[in-house]
Amino acid sequence: MNVEILVNGKKVNADIPASLLLSEFLRETLDLTGTHVGCDTSQCGACVVHIDGVSFKSCTLLTVAVDGKSVTSIEGLARTAGADLHPMQEAFHLNHGLQCGFCTPGMIMSAVDFARQTANPTEGDVRHWLEGNICRCTGYQNIVAAVLAGAAAMQIKAGG
Repeated sequence: MNVEILVNGKKVNADIPASLLLSEFLRETLDLTGTHVGCDTSQCGACVVHIDGVSFKSCTLLTVAVDGKSVTSIEGLARTAGADLHPMQEAFHLNHGLQCGFCTPGMIMSAVDFARQTANPTEGDVRHWLEGNICRCTGYQNIVAAVLAGAAAMQIKAGG
């Protein structure tokens, strides 16, 4: 099947098998290695991308489902903020919101969508949201701090 997808601001045309997962297409075909594949559960969240601005787990979507849509991976996130790093990426860096890094791209992508939907989130809001994203290294404290800081930075940047 032929698909045309806007990936991180670039038009991509590809002839792909109908059964190709979006996570595999991004990582294996386009070499966007921030999107992970091969996790043992679709619950880990390490493969989250934005499709037309909304976060989705790319390991649960076929590539053909995003034909004609805009996909942003962690590699293209900073471009959406017009900066070297998106405010959420900067917050994860400053708050040490990562350890091994496997879950970090998905956590950040999902956190951006969460912050857009949740004005002034509380620690409880963040912890509830984190239930769908698995980190096997941390106790989540620094991730929670990073999401709160990133959400605040996004609010400031948006003028709120």
